[in-house]
Amino acid sequence: MAQQWNILILVVSVVITTTVAYEKSDIASARIESCRGCSLNRLPEVKSFVMEDAPKYERLEVKFITGADPELILLDSNDRELERILLSRLSRSECNDLVQSKGFSKKITNSEF
Repeated sequence: MAQQWNILILVVSVVITTTVAYEKSDIASARIESCRGCSLNRLPEVKSFVMEDAPKYERLEVKFITGADPELILLDSNDRELERILLSRLSRSECNDLVQSKGFSKKITNSEF
């Protein structure tokens, strides 16, 4: 019984130390990982965000990975993952709101000068 408690304590300790809280200021960049077609074609709102809106944001890249569900991955200045957020349940507007709430802004275009 004591050995089971030791294992449980070890597992809980690992979970606590790997679940690190972060500040908005810790976010240096982000990446959206998604398949180009399969699951994205079933999510027209998310597809519009990924294909049309996401490329317009500073410090946000889109990476296409076959079979990947659309996720926003927040990264620190050393490209370490801070958080993964599944986008499939969000609307296009909610995706934009999420990215902006994490501190990302749209790139300034020549037409805005």
